[in-house]
Amino acid sequence: MRLPLLVALTMIAFAANSLLNRMAVDGGDISSAGYAAIRVAAGAAMLGVLAMLRGQTLPLGHRRRWAGAISLAAYMIGFSLAYQTLDAGLGALILFGVVQIVLFGLSTFSGAPIALRQIAGAAVAFGGLCWILLPGGGTEVSVTGAGWMIAAGAGWAVYTFAGRGEPAALPGSAANFLLALPLCLLPLLVLPDQGIPTTRGIVLAVLGGAVTSGLGYALWYTLLPRLSGPTAATVQLSVPVIALIAGALLLGEAPGMQLVLGAAVVLGGIALGLPARAKG
Repeated sequence: MRLPLLVALTMIAFAANSLLNRMAVDGGDISSAGYAAIRVAAGAAMLGVLAMLRGQTLPLGHRRRWAGAISLAAYMIGFSLAYQTLDAGLGALILFGVVQIVLFGLSTFSGAPIALRQIAGAAVAFGGLCWILLPGGGTEVSVTGAGWMIAAGAGWAVYTFAGRGEPAALPGSAANFLLALPLCLLPLLVLPDQGIPTTRGIVLAVLGGAVTSGLGYALWYTLLPRLSGPTAATVQLSVPVIALIAGALLLGEAPGMQLVLGAAVVLGGIALGLPARAKG
């Protein structure tokens, strides 16, 4: 029973990332590029300190760091830029829909066994996402925002897939964040009119980096070896549902009936796709 509870806690942290980013950027407290940079720096600091307290050395020279750092930077930058125009719940829907597609593709390409129930569950869950995004349901999607979130989803899928073979979750995550930081600083040099962040914007970015990202991703890396690729893809589809509910309660992003029914379909697909051992 401990595994499902830890997975649920991790998914809540992932959903909180959408809310914190949206609150900071949409409120004008910080630029998207500034949020991404501070978020990664705070995550690197938190994870680095925890690793040192445990006497662990950061595996900065390992060849898997390339995939981890580049994919993490792609996710962080795309995620922050997307939330200039997307609501928290809608952004999470696009993000994890893309994550599911890419993860299933990577798992299939690597030859991992995929049960029929997992395929059916993923199909039902993704169908619910598609239904939510259909025109006429009261949901307007920014093409630019969606494009950035698609890039973020691809980055997060690669980061998740690479993390399944990580021998030490905490120092590996710390190394990924540290090496991703220079890449996340580049938009600050390229994009104009970044402005000066407010104290509130900095606090939200630090919270999103140190807690919901740093600690959340380290926990996710710890759990990944115990989850199959398809299962990891499917459970992450719960994040948009959590973000939609939290966005409605905290940010006033009230969902319509199509959104509510679609979320129910997503949850049904997740329940169908989970392996028997994860259900108990």
